[in-house]
Amino acid sequence: MSVPAPPSAGRGAELGVRLRDRDLSAAPATLNLVESRTPADREQTAALLRELSPAKLGGEAQGHVIGVTGPPGAGKSTLLSALVREWRTRGKSVAVLAVDPSSKRSGGSLLGDRARIDFDPGDRELFIRSTAAGERLGGLAPATRAAAQALAPAFDIVVIETVGVGQSETDVADVADTVAVIVQPGSGDALQFLKSGIMETPDVLVVTKADLGKIAISARRDLSAALRSLGARDTKVVMVSSVPPPSGIADLADAFEDHRAALDLPGRRLAARRAAALADFAVEHGERGVRGLGGRRAAVKLLAEQDPALEVPALVAVLEAKVAA
Repeated sequence: MSVPAPPSAGRGAELGVRLRDRDLSAAPATLNLVESRTPADREQTAALLRELSPAKLGGEAQGHVIGVTGPPGAGKSTLLSALVREWRTRGKSVAVLAVDPSSKRSGGSLLGDRARIDFDPGDRELFIRSTAAGERLGGLAPATRAAAQALAPAFDIVVIETVGVGQSETDVADVADTVAVIVQPGSGDALQFLKSGIMETPDVLVVTKADLGKIAISARRDLSAALRSLGARDTKVVMVSSVPPPSGIADLADAFEDHRAALDLPGRRLAARRAAALADFAVEHGERGVRGLGGRRAAVKLLAEQDPALEVPALVAVLEAKVAA
């Protein structure tokens, strides 16, 4: 049992302690906090993440952070509905962070993926939240990294679903333990992305609509050949169909588990925290701020010299102190 936060610690630390104790009911308040951009709430978010740092947890959070991305219309939400059911059947608690495009007028989410994922609203071990991507076209909402880090100690699986192509693949690879790219048969999208180098090689490629038969088999063959040409022989290609009765869903869940089991989790998470710190610093201070650090290479070197257990806000503070010095 975790030691309770002192009364003066604030709600950020309080929420952190609850999440360390796997209190899933703390998830909504946690998302409300990390999505707020007020200075006071940002301080509380930093306190929250300190309570959930590897130093406080005694190691990396045990939750599996999975990034699911791919072109609009590829069937991500339908697939996630089937995956959530599979995970819940296996007794896994699941949080889904669906990053949607933003309305330019309100700044809010346009698609509302929470409404498009089929789920049981009475299930207390399932949490789904739509977040707006803001001005980051196709990428992650500013709070998504913090949300995933905060929820990973409490939930068995944390899914980040992104919309769009390009920036989203790059961003989600810096946050997730396992990245899955969803491919629609006959679209050619994934082959173009792999050849152009827009995204890093995904950990799992998922061909949807396996019920289409030959066209889906052809897509899997082409993707497997492209991965071999890139030397990515460990990347699995899984065919699935969400049409009742669904097929391939259990195989996909197994592929995620296999990747996690073979992963150097501390190394991947450490690289993710450092990449997130530099990205957050650049958002706040622009390229001029990065130049003040001596450029990105110097910033990466500085971050590599820091304590591996430091959380993202602390790493950002290191960069800010360097610029101010």
